[in-house]
Amino acid sequence: MLKAGVLGAGHLGKIHLKLLNQSSKYELVGFFDADTQASQKISEEFGYKSFPTMEALIEACDVVDVVTPTIYHFDVAEKVIRAGKHLFIEKPITQTVEEAEKLLELAQEYNVKGQVGHVERFNPAFMAVRDKFENPMFIEAHRLAEFNPRGTDVPVVLDLMIHDIDAILSVVKSEVKSVSASGVSVISETPDIANARIEFENGCVANLTASRISMKKMRKARFFQRDAYISVDFLEKKCEVVKMKDAPEHPDDFAMILTNAEGVKKQIYFDNPEIDSNNAILDELETFADAINNDTTPIVTLAQGTNALRVAMQVIENFKIL
Repeated sequence: MLKAGVLGAGHLGKIHLKLLNQSSKYELVGFFDADTQASQKISEEFGYKSFPTMEALIEACDVVDVVTPTIYHFDVAEKVIRAGKHLFIEKPITQTVEEAEKLLELAQEYNVKGQVGHVERFNPAFMAVRDKFENPMFIEAHRLAEFNPRGTDVPVVLDLMIHDIDAILSVVKSEVKSVSASGVSVISETPDIANARIEFENGCVANLTASRISMKKMRKARFFQRDAYISVDFLEKKCEVVKMKDAPEHPDDFAMILTNAEGVKKQIYFDNPEIDSNNAILDELETFADAINNDTTPIVTLAQGTNALRVAMQVIENFKIL
């Protein structure tokens, strides 16, 4: 069992503490949070050991789980890596691409593994269709959330849209060619609603919308590729695959047949992959343990987290503020 500790015991940090404590792959040694009153309360309520300093926690661990506010990510992660400890870090990896690239260099220098908490990669609906993606050429994603003041310390692109950016980058095997974006600031200093168009070198286009002031929640993505349409509902954990194949010469009575202007007939097939229920956060933490123990590549590497941040920053830099 790997000895793990959590840096940052806020809302998400407490979830990570609970799951690491339950996991058979980790031994939870404790946590550190700069808020001493909150730390004492958590220790008394859950029995987790509160360390007096960040350095003391890092020293006691094999793996450090960084769940601090993003502004502290780089400074904290640098300490973790320089101590020779493996790093799990929440998204976005850092505040700037330069910081993220520095962490990549340090991780290689100190020979430690790192994983970024892009949890939607472990969403059971997304995992159920992973092997269905071949060459998506048009993607549409909507991620809408009700207003929560806790999220307004970072732009909506880094808070919400980056989930879809990472998921899309993981299935489109091409470099980003161009990014255009627009945003509306309604209640925050930065845009609360954002739309981005990402064009890839291979011709694929992704259209992403994110909002943190919606009346209802939505987390959906649709992927279109030749002869197939794939739908993923990250919120409801549902997916659908619709395929088109050449129609047989003698289709059965219930077959759905489309005929184009040239007379070519296609048959529509519905494929609803089986979805295995899971705890996505527990899965991302435990697969990281597997990567360390088996010396394999983590599912969401520091490099991939850096790429997602790089594209997110391109979206922000290209904002036309409305």
